[in-house]
Amino acid sequence: MFEGFESRRFAVEGAEIHARVGGQGAPLLLLHGHPQTHAMWHRVVPQLAQRFRVVAMDLRGYGDSSRPAPDDTHAMHAKRAMARDAAGVMAQLGHARFAVCAHDRGARVAHRLALDHPDVVSRLLLLDIAPTLAMYEGTTDAFARAYWHWFTLIQPAPLPERMIGHDPVFYLRSVMGRRHAGLAAFDPAALAEYERCIALPGSVASICEDYRASATIDLDHDRADRAAGRRVEVPLRVLWAEHGAVGRCFDVLALWRAAAREVSGRAVPCGHYIAEELPELLLAEINDFLKD
Repeated sequence: MFEGFESRRFAVEGAEIHARVGGQGAPLLLLHGHPQTHAMWHRVVPQLAQRFRVVAMDLRGYGDSSRPAPDDTHAMHAKRAMARDAAGVMAQLGHARFAVCAHDRGARVAHRLALDHPDVVSRLLLLDIAPTLAMYEGTTDAFARAYWHWFTLIQPAPLPERMIGHDPVFYLRSVMGRRHAGLAAFDPAALAEYERCIALPGSVASICEDYRASATIDLDHDRADRAAGRRVEVPLRVLWAEHGAVGRCFDVLALWRAAAREVSGRAVPCGHYIAEELPELLLAEINDFLKD
């Protein structure tokens, strides 16, 4: 995977961030979801690298990036901190403005990046999310059952850490394998990479802190933006899974149109892991959205 890409580490505020960098052209930042790593992009990066300077980053707490110690406010794992990481990595690479394609947790980071650093993001393509605040405020029984981990991981330490830490690979396979396409959707090498990284010391604590941040400090930031009338000002495209909970439980386009100025998007015929289930479709969407 990632043949011809360079593995780099970047010192940022409060963390060290690992990324794979390769290709030629306009800069494109890729941000992964939970419980994965930058490896989730392996089916699309060979083609993307022919047109873009691709930066596939591991979020803090995931992959081979560092695991900050938990704190009482969860600020070290807030999307604001992760967005600052992303802006810092791209600045160190000399990219003052860039496009972003992001999935799941990474898409929440990308949303915050576009709000906190509006001058650096040119276009935003988000995969299978609605805005975090809207999802919490619109939680239904169906959503809570489908996204049970949202409500398990936010419980006070050390309960979820001990439950998951007993067998983190089992947890990962359960979260990913219970979705539409099952584990058959994943290349064995990519799945092995996800399993390796979730078993690293500190991974489980960081995962829990990521979700605790989303239910606390991240919502404070989102509410402050809403009260101030701040929204995403750059073009936004959102794709969501036809066979996923986000589209079943939320009006995705309506929620994003309330949070962004210019929105396009559609459901795509797969499950949650779009980049691995339908890589050719995603490539076509990226090329169309970034054609300018």
